[in-house]
Amino acid sequence: MTNKRLIATVLALPLAVSTAHAQDSTGFPAVKVSGFGTGAVTYSDNGHAEFARPNQATGSSRDLRTGIDSNLGLQADMPVNSWLSLTAQGLVRRDAEESWGAELTWAFAKARISDEVSVRVGRVGLPVFMISDYRNVGYANTMLRPPAEIYSQVPFNSIDGADVTWQHSFGDTSVTSQLAYGNVKSPVSGGIHAKGKKIAAINVSAEHGPFTVRAGHATAEITIDDSTSLNTLVAGLRAAGAGYRFTQLPTLANEIEANGKRANFSSLGLSMDWNNIVVQTEFAKRKTKTYINDTTSYYVMGGYRMGKFLPYVSYSNLKIDSAIVNTVPAACPAGYPAACTPTMQQLGAGVRRLPNVGVGQGEQSTNTFGFRWDFASSVALKGQLDRVKPKNGTGLFINVQPGFKDAVMVGALALDFVF
Repeated sequence: MTNKRLIATVLALPLAVSTAHAQDSTGFPAVKVSGFGTGAVTYSDNGHAEFARPNQATGSSRDLRTGIDSNLGLQADMPVNSWLSLTAQGLVRRDAEESWGAELTWAFAKARISDEVSVRVGRVGLPVFMISDYRNVGYANTMLRPPAEIYSQVPFNSIDGADVTWQHSFGDTSVTSQLAYGNVKSPVSGGIHAKGKKIAAINVSAEHGPFTVRAGHATAEITIDDSTSLNTLVAGLRAAGAGYRFTQLPTLANEIEANGKRANFSSLGLSMDWNNIVVQTEFAKRKTKTYINDTTSYYVMGGYRMGKFLPYVSYSNLKIDSAIVNTVPAACPAGYPAACTPTMQQLGAGVRRLPNVGVGQGEQSTNTFGFRWDFASSVALKGQLDRVKPKNGTGLFINVQPGFKDAVMVGALALDFVF
């Protein structure tokens, strides 16, 4: 099955699989229910840090975990009339609260304005990646999981607002444009919540034969809250700056504080499924006005389909372009109070720990080898081996302990299914 057919299968699930019958005597429309899921085991060979997906509180550290790559999703669709329909989608998975959690990923009303234009209002997917709408549907994707180097850079999967989609064909080329606007609050690991306000996103894709090209851009006002350590650090810098007359410390506090600061994310993607050759790649840049680093990330994946078996390789990379400069003095000049130097050392250490607070930001690269085997209808077996190499720190690993270094091997086996 080609990637396009896989995606079409997943997105058409509500029409293909139904637990409801035709409209009954009450006159209420039928509700069509479909679902997807992944059952997986994941293992990391490093005992000093945990491997996890973005926004997960716990991961694997030399132990076999079932919750990292596993999930279960259900979707319900109800046509109201010829131009209006209702959709809701729920997802159960390991999340930022150190347990299995359920979330409402979609909940919207869709109005078909014309054959080319539709509007959705409610909770809709945020179109910032090439596989935004089906990133959690393992069966729709070649790889076992989206590369964290690029998919960790935006912590939001959906927004509460609206989007408008326009589709048009120019000869053999089909163009789809999507414009979305809304707000969102999402938990991230470490007991922290990220808020996005005035989120505006545009996504344009063009499909021609076996090729698909996509470009997107999103902008938002970002606030990081419920973070005692971050709030304490900002308050400490301001107090120390005023008390010890270090004028650079209040400036540093303003740069670190994440309260309604502007952030932008731009990405470009390409996919190809031609003569059994499968290629997918994305490139992205993130820029923010807060402590969250500016980054460049990308991945390249290639595979070759042999009947129902598809081996693939990929390489992904995350690089920090710019970060907060730590201007906290290492020590206080002679004549300052005795408590000054210990205070500066504590504040300086707090600033150095910022890359491990909130949204995953660490530099790293990953070499991947994997396979996909569609051995049965609507079921695929996947195996994947990753060599993750952090750079200049801890990468995207969580719960890091002293002694963490070098590359980490991560292995996973997953069963993807749709119903």
